[in-house]
Amino acid sequence: MSTNTLIAIIVAAVVVVVALTLIFAMLTRRRHLRDRFGPEYERTVEEKGGALAAERELRAREQRHDRLEIKELPAERRRQYADEWTTVQEHFVDRPDGSVAEADELVSRLMSERGYPTDGYGGQLRDLSVDHAGTLDHYRSAHDVKVRSADGRATTEELRGAMVHYRALFTELLTDERNR
Repeated sequence: MSTNTLIAIIVAAVVVVVALTLIFAMLTRRRHLRDRFGPEYERTVEEKGGALAAERELRAREQRHDRLEIKELPAERRRQYADEWTTVQEHFVDRPDGSVAEADELVSRLMSERGYPTDGYGGQLRDLSVDHAGTLDHYRSAHDVKVRSADGRATTEELRGAMVHYRALFTELLTDERNR
């Protein structure tokens, strides 16, 4: 076997190994993002028009989240929030639309105290998606009803559903459960 042939075989083998390594790394990263973000992964792929753009977005969310100082609340603060939630639910009987607005405000305050930025709904979704992707659909549904309620376009049953959705996120944030 000539030296040139041997060099060509070695170069081809190196190229194949490098290509396989890159493919494996990409698939591993994709699996990590799918596992971490759950249904949010597919939603982002659809919004961004493809997996590569979505994966860039989701990695950027992870990097932003890593810079946040998310903290667990002391037991006394958790108890106070739980009591506030009970009060909000009790208000539902007399004024369902007001209770949904109160629930939204309480969730936002809890997020803020935990260390999540609350600079608008889109930012809240982005930041929550990293650790709480499993409850984002609850939050989206509740927020949609809250917006329609402000215009008088939500039924009492929809408002009740919104309270259930807010409670799912509230409970997860309060107990520090994460969907990783």
